[in-house]
Amino acid sequence: MTRTTGQAWTKTDWRAKPRVQMPVYPDADALHSAEAQLSKYPPLVFAGEARKLKKQLAAAARGDAFLLQGGDCAESFAEFSADNIRDTFKVMLQMAMVLTYGAKVPVIKVGRVAGQFAKPRSAPTEMVNGVEMDSYKGDIINDIAPTPEARIPDPARMLQAYTQAAASLNLLRAFSTGGFADIHRVHSWTLGFTDHEDADKYRDMANRIQDSLDFMAAAGLSGATNHELSTVDFYTSHEALLLEYEEALCRVDSTTGKWLAGSGHMIWIGDRTRQPDGAHVEFCRGVQNPIGLKCGPSTKEEDLKVLMAKLNPENEPGRLTLIARFGAGNVGDHLPRLIRTVQAEGANVLWSCDPMHGNVIKSSTGYKTRPFDAILREVQDFFAIHRAEGTVPGGVHIEMTGKDVTECTGGIRAVSDEDLSSRYHTACDPRLNASQSLELAFLVAEELQQSRAALRAAV
Repeated sequence: MTRTTGQAWTKTDWRAKPRVQMPVYPDADALHSAEAQLSKYPPLVFAGEARKLKKQLAAAARGDAFLLQGGDCAESFAEFSADNIRDTFKVMLQMAMVLTYGAKVPVIKVGRVAGQFAKPRSAPTEMVNGVEMDSYKGDIINDIAPTPEARIPDPARMLQAYTQAAASLNLLRAFSTGGFADIHRVHSWTLGFTDHEDADKYRDMANRIQDSLDFMAAAGLSGATNHELSTVDFYTSHEALLLEYEEALCRVDSTTGKWLAGSGHMIWIGDRTRQPDGAHVEFCRGVQNPIGLKCGPSTKEEDLKVLMAKLNPENEPGRLTLIARFGAGNVGDHLPRLIRTVQAEGANVLWSCDPMHGNVIKSSTGYKTRPFDAILREVQDFFAIHRAEGTVPGGVHIEMTGKDVTECTGGIRAVSDEDLSSRYHTACDPRLNASQSLELAFLVAEELQQSRAALRAAV
């Protein structure tokens, strides 16, 4: 594996590289002013937190933990509220509980939150009512309103994104450590799940957990683990798409002298921006955060070798997560060849499954949706192939919300094409609702149990 250790790097080097999926700001002075203001703001996350996450991700790559990464497709300024953050956090806690109890493995909780404001698009412009305008690229770049004026990239939106991210992080840290995440409150995380099979399964699991806690308390065994049972580690992540924002929040860690992307604990490179000589790879290779890399059907083996060498030159465990997103029915055509490329290179990576982005279709009613059956199938194929290859399936990466939306069809509540219009709220791509997310967690727990058993048997 050809390494790139020792190459000098500064946070502005990406500017000399080819850039894709990024806006062209018409007002250069306004852009410089916004960047200067952002560069004075405190970082949103800290190096010690990123290093802790990296250590936990290294455990997941070995099969000693599991990564649960989920949240909004694209965070919205208009939809921002404490209730939305709380409800999504609750569902993440529920899913983690199902995975931990079902598969007997620690779960690393990473939200697509406090930074997931920018989205790549298939075309730079679109036609709306016969008028061509810039595509909506996320609230950090332009407005979703369908007018040419609203779609002009506005650098001041970066400042609003920072403010919302800081407020989100403040609330999430309070939820994580202030008692909300205490396992003794497991029954209070039920949200509104009262009328379907997975709610019954979850309540039964919660009762069994509570019985175990009651036994520990009665036996005098709960004191030593009280802190661990009452708090959780919760990390933030987003696609590092808007590099002006990323550069402005990039800081030198005073304890190590290394650069940190201060915008989030984990950042990832999308399937559309992973050019080995491109601006996004150039920026991400220089920061010490854990890095995700989306791998789609067009990922070539030779490119993957170059990307692994650039993004993880020291072959550091926990540094690089490969996020597979192929689409149901296509996993077998692509995942094995990439797994074998990684194995041949001796690369330390964490494999995660994104069953969302390869399964977008247009419904009969005209809405963009994702069939839940296709999402489940891609997850099952991901685990089955890792079992066949003798490798570790280390995580899942999903777009979901705690709101009772109707954006993905199927699931126990059987959302139909006709139901989509009733509660279709996403600013970009369709998300799993709370009950679909919980249903997926039970499936993943079952698959993970099988995979861990297969790995143990192979040793």
